[in-house]
Amino acid sequence: MSYFGELTQRMKDFREELLNAKPMVCVERAKLTTESYKLHADKPMVLRRALMLENVLKNMSIFIEPQTLIAGNQASSNRSAPIFPEYAMDWVIEELDQFDKRSGDRFYITEENKQVIKDIYPFWEKNTLKDHGLAAMPAETKIFYDLGIIKAEGNITSGDGHIAVNYEKVLNLGLIHFKEQTERKLQELDLTDYKNLKKSYFYRAILIVIDAVAAFAKRYADLALSLAKVEDSPTRKQELIEMSSILKKVPFYPAESFKEAVQSLWLIHLILQIESNGHSVSFGRMDQYLYPFYKNDIENNAITEESACELLTNLWLKTYSINKIRSWSHTRFSAGSPLYQNVTIGGQTVDKKDAVNPLSYLILKSVAQTKLPQPNLTVRYHKGISDDFMKECIEVVRLGFGMPAFNNDEIIIPSFIEKGVSEKDAYNYSAIGCVEVAVPGKWGYRCTGMSFLNFPKSLLIALNDGVDLESGIKLCEGVGHFKDMTSFNQVMEAWEKIIREFTRQSVIIDNCVDMAIEEVTADVLCSALTDDCIERGLTLKEGGAVYDFISDLQVGIANLGDSLAAIKKCVFEDKLFTPQQLWNAIINNFEGEEGEKIQHALINYAPKYGNDDDYVDLLLVEAYNIYIDEIKKYKNTRYGRGPIGGVYYAGTSSISANVPQGAGTAATPDGRKAKEPLAEGCSPSHAMDKNGPTAVFKSVSKLPTKEITGGVLLNQKINPQMLSKESDKMKLISLIRTFFNRLHGFHVQYNVVSRETLLDAQKHPEKHRDLIVRVAGYSAFFNVLSKETQDDIIARTEQIL
Repeated sequence: MSYFGELTQRMKDFREELLNAKPMVCVERAKLTTESYKLHADKPMVLRRALMLENVLKNMSIFIEPQTLIAGNQASSNRSAPIFPEYAMDWVIEELDQFDKRSGDRFYITEENKQVIKDIYPFWEKNTLKDHGLAAMPAETKIFYDLGIIKAEGNITSGDGHIAVNYEKVLNLGLIHFKEQTERKLQELDLTDYKNLKKSYFYRAILIVIDAVAAFAKRYADLALSLAKVEDSPTRKQELIEMSSILKKVPFYPAESFKEAVQSLWLIHLILQIESNGHSVSFGRMDQYLYPFYKNDIENNAITEESACELLTNLWLKTYSINKIRSWSHTRFSAGSPLYQNVTIGGQTVDKKDAVNPLSYLILKSVAQTKLPQPNLTVRYHKGISDDFMKECIEVVRLGFGMPAFNNDEIIIPSFIEKGVSEKDAYNYSAIGCVEVAVPGKWGYRCTGMSFLNFPKSLLIALNDGVDLESGIKLCEGVGHFKDMTSFNQVMEAWEKIIREFTRQSVIIDNCVDMAIEEVTADVLCSALTDDCIERGLTLKEGGAVYDFISDLQVGIANLGDSLAAIKKCVFEDKLFTPQQLWNAIINNFEGEEGEKIQHALINYAPKYGNDDDYVDLLLVEAYNIYIDEIKKYKNTRYGRGPIGGVYYAGTSSISANVPQGAGTAATPDGRKAKEPLAEGCSPSHAMDKNGPTAVFKSVSKLPTKEITGGVLLNQKINPQMLSKESDKMKLISLIRTFFNRLHGFHVQYNVVSRETLLDAQKHPEKHRDLIVRVAGYSAFFNVLSKETQDDIIARTEQIL
């Protein structure tokens, strides 16, 4: 038996069933959404959205698996992905015959369902979120989107996500509380004020949705009872009867037991992902809000630790049953079909005490037993966290599926407080999606991930006097061409001119998308379950949340630092070659004898980020601070409409964007060849960090971390043999403590897998079906990734403790 024990037999069977499930494209939601939109075309959009969700929940296929203890499915079969036509349909039509031919993240669709998609497409043509968002972009801005310099395909084709609602309030008060609150607010409105008339639509929409959720739960209650009547096993019959009883109660009424709380949590979490196509819908601080139910049941002998663990593993299996299909272009930014459903444990209580409790340990154990890419597990670290709990975390890390990730209270909480978050709320933050952070139940959409800005490509355009290398299009005025520059100061002037303009353009793109989302795809349930949307009578996109800070994501920061260091050192200080010679080598992709000689010098002679070398590290900080200074000037579309904040901060949680953005980027002055991946997150470029993990931590710690509240994502890879001894585990704990306590790092996560295993998995995927790797701020099965992404993971530096 493994350190954490094994799944119960039925959960093993359920896991096997899910792993064997063929990922199909489900068209039910698309059909029901189209039907509802046609029927209610005259209604205000927020009511149209509510009636759509009501229609879907009323008529979609439902089932209860023979192994499960909790009910609720997203699509007509597990691991099938619904189509959300209101967000985008052009890519669905264009790729309809290519889903099963992809190099990774394949999906399958029947000919009959292809025809369904073709039949509903005319209604959505020029009528989707993507259509509205692109049409809103000024021509001079849209070119940045079209050229891939600023990428916003995720939210323009899939909506927002990146949120955790107030699950604690749902569990303790039930949806009836939200209904009564909404009814009271609706009755108080003076409808002679047109603003109140608009609020009344929102309130009416909430009432429709809450009743629809209760009716959805009753459908499962009725199904469970009908299954119980024909069930031969007395034990299973009783489970189904109990399930039926629970579903008649939650989530409409408050939960009173651990099992009721888990069922209520799951159904709400599920429906949020049926309502909207945005990913990174997260569970928040589960060990905190579920613990009172667990503690009470344990103390009253209503549940055992073993049965509670089985229920949690069941929840993780259900979480993994959800799937999402993206356009191929978007898929390359999110390789492995991740949903980023983050569970946060540990950290501190709002009165600053260690928050680790017995349920924290049980969640670790259950995630270890299930060993799946979902949920995404994050541990909040703080100085007072015990070695005992850290040892348990490292035991999970040793299993080699990239979890848990660690976020640092010691830097995140002060960063929040400085930005205007109350101390109580700052101490209650959770991870959202990857490594981004927010206050669950009080924060608006997209705490990170609005759009992706390619830093190395931006540098090349700066060196090319504002002209894009690939297209030859003049994007903006530069300060001159690199080949004519005579000092490194001119390089930095060129960078500053371009990055400030590109940052401004990224905000315009964000605003166009946000306005389209507000007008076209209001999310009623998600808004209702986030404070203070009901009190304000505003949806999330209208400014209903208590807090609303967002970030764009900056891709390839290590390449930027290495490139600047190479230019300064090799060209202007040591004069190994002229600007003209370096530029020619870049344009020619370092081909030929001279090109190869120049590339060798760039890689081997110039200092590299990740080695605790101030020469390059501080250059990167200087360049990054220009971006940060510029992004802080701008406001999002909710600014001044209610929330605290409404402004931007930086973020490096670039998921797998480093691969496709690298594919669209010419050779760079750090010696990287054209089309090769960029560096991932805030991690060093592959094989450039030569001085071990401590040096990496020191380089990363020099970044302006308090200003990068959107996430400072650091991936590290170590060989499994490095954690085989007890002393090695303690060494890793000590290393993490040093990084977080003394160097004030934001985040770290580990891939514990050897290069040999990864290479063998490429050659013999059938032998490595269960191999899971940390791609970026999330994990995925290695075999479902494209070869380009697999190669990127294989190339990462393998650290020695």
